[in-house]
Amino acid sequence: MGEEVEAQEFTRADRTRHREKIRRNLDVFARMLREAAFDTDDPMCGLEVELNLVDDRGDPALKNAEALALIADPDFQTELGQFNIEINVPPVHLHDDGLTRIEEHLRKDLNHAEAKSSQVGAHLVMIGILPTLDEEHLARSAISANPRYSLLSDQILDARGEDIAIRIAGAESLDTTADSIVPEAACTSTQFHVQTSPDQFAAYWNASQAIAAVQVAVGANSPYLLGKELWRETRIPLFEQATDTRGEELKAQGVRPRVWFGERWITSVFDCFEENVRYFPALLPITEDEDPLEVLEAGGTPSLSELRLHNGTVYRWNRPVYDVTDAGPHLRVENRLLAAGPTVVDTVANAAFYFGLVRSVAEGERPLWSQMSFSAAEENFHVAAQQGIDAQVYWPGVGQVRATELVLRRLLPMAHEGLERWGVATDVRERLLGIIEQRCLLGTNGAEWFVSKVRARSGEDRWDALRAVLLEYRERMHTNEPAHTWD
Repeated sequence: MGEEVEAQEFTRADRTRHREKIRRNLDVFARMLREAAFDTDDPMCGLEVELNLVDDRGDPALKNAEALALIADPDFQTELGQFNIEINVPPVHLHDDGLTRIEEHLRKDLNHAEAKSSQVGAHLVMIGILPTLDEEHLARSAISANPRYSLLSDQILDARGEDIAIRIAGAESLDTTADSIVPEAACTSTQFHVQTSPDQFAAYWNASQAIAAVQVAVGANSPYLLGKELWRETRIPLFEQATDTRGEELKAQGVRPRVWFGERWITSVFDCFEENVRYFPALLPITEDEDPLEVLEAGGTPSLSELRLHNGTVYRWNRPVYDVTDAGPHLRVENRLLAAGPTVVDTVANAAFYFGLVRSVAEGERPLWSQMSFSAAEENFHVAAQQGIDAQVYWPGVGQVRATELVLRRLLPMAHEGLERWGVATDVRERLLGIIEQRCLLGTNGAEWFVSKVRARSGEDRWDALRAVLLEYRERMHTNEPAHTWD
C-alpha cells in the first residue's frame, strides 16, 4: 500500500500548499525527462506478492502484526487488513537465471514466513480473495495499525460522503455496504515491475494495457467473495468499488474512478502523472520541505515525494512508477492486475508470460495499440475478469477469439521471443511458459479448480465447503505443483 504516514488532519491551507507543491513536482519531472540520466543500461524486473493469513480452520487470522514480528524480515511488510501481509522480492536482471532466482527467493521466504507465522496460529495463503472472509472481517476494526490505512480510509469515505456500496453480479449476486475501505484488503494481488527508459515507457505501458485481458483470463484466481460465487477474477470489480471516492451523482456526471483502467493510449510517462494530478484530488496532501528544483539544479535527484505519494493513491491497473535508488532515478511499469497464487511456480510462470509478452509487444514493428481501440482493450479486461479462462476477447486481425486459443496460437510464441530478448535461458522459459500452455490446453487455472471443488460439495453448507476446499488449496499450494496438475 505504500510508505508509512503519521495520523493527522488536513486543513484547507494544507491542501492549497500541497496543490502548489505537486504542480512544481510535475514541472521538475518534465524537465528531468528531458535532461536527467535515468538508469536504463541494464533494466531490472521484480515482483511483490500480497498474502492472506488464515487459522487452522481456514478462517481469516487477524494477526499480521504478530506474524511480522516473528518473521522479522524487511522483505515482508504490513498491508491494509490485519489478515494481510506483503512480500517484496528483490529486483533482478532477467538474463540467464533471473526468473529462477526469483522463484527460489520467493519459495525460501514463504517457507520461512510460514514456519514463523504458524507459531501464532496464522498460515499463509496465496489467493486473490480469501473465500472464507465474512462481513465481520471487513469491519473497520480489521484495519492494520499503520496510521496510513485509517487515514486513507477516512479520506475516501469523507470524499464519498456515504458508505461504500459493493454490488457484483456474476454466477451469483452480492449487494452489501462497508463503512471503511477494508473490502480493498480482500484483494490480494501479484505485482510485476519492469524498468524502462523514458523513451520506452509509453510503449511498455500501452503494451501492458493491451495484454491485460489475456493475463487475467489465464491467471484468474478470485471466484468467491463473502460466500458468493461471482466473477472468476472478482478482485477487479471489488477493488474498483472498494476505493471509489465518487457518490452516485459524481458517477452520473462522468467523474473518473480512482481505480482506473485509463481512457487512452499514452505518448509519454508524463501523460500518466499529469492525468493523475489533473483528475484526482489528493487524498493525503502531505507536503515535504524539499525544493525539487533546487535539488535538481544543485546536481542532485529530487525525491518528488508529493507526486509519488499522490501516484500511490490513484489505482491504475498498470501504474507508472518514478523511484530513486543509489544508482539514480528510474521509471518502471507496475503491472497490478493479477491475483496472488495459486503456487510459487504459478506466480513465476505468470511473471514469465508478462515479462516476455510485454517486451515483444512493446518492441514490435507495428504497435498493437495502433490497431486496437482503447475501449476494446478495456472491454476485454472486464470480460476476462468475469469469465476467466473461458473468456472471448477481441484481437486485431483475428476478431473475437477465445483467450486460450489466442494465447496458444499467437501470444506464447511472442512471449518466448520476448524472454529470449531478455536473455532468459531456453530451459527456463520453456518450463515456465509450458505452465501457461497447459492451463490453456486443459482449460483450468486457480479459479476453475476452486469452483469445481466447491460445486462438488454442493450438498454441504457453503461456508463449510469453502473452508474445506481452502484447506486443501493451502496444502497443495505448499507442494508447488502448478494448479493445472491438481485433480
